[in-house]
Amino acid sequence: MGDKANFPAMPSADPAGGAIRVLLADDDRPFVEALQPLIERQPELLVVGSAADGLAAIELAEELEPDAIVIDLHMPLLDGVSAVARLRRDHPSMCVIALTGDAQPALHRAVTEAGADAVLLKDEFVDVLVERLSSARAVAEPA
Repeated sequence: MGDKANFPAMPSADPAGGAIRVLLADDDRPFVEALQPLIERQPELLVVGSAADGLAAIELAEELEPDAIVIDLHMPLLDGVSAVARLRRDHPSMCVIALTGDAQPALHRAVTEAGADAVLLKDEFVDVLVERLSSARAVAEPA
């Protein structure tokens, strides 16, 4: 991929008026292109951008300030576990959902310890993902 290795960013404006702003980070472009409409079918969710590697995910999180990020664990330049640790440190109130096709319990433990709010397997995630992202507003807004 290119120097920043991110897919074209979506507009940062929030036309949904208070929607939960979601950043997608996965190097599998067809997967992202399939995932985005599933997320945006929910009226309370808005995809604001996508990144194709861990470094771009961190840069876009700084730039776009999403409420939540859905991040793959196996990406170029910076793996998902390291990216999650950095995102959690820099954005403690962001909802961080790790997404993987890897069923290894050690990897799931590592990303949970790094700060992921949830770890979802790609083949089982759609319903749980939408539910977790919908609840991101409670995490992002102080009580």
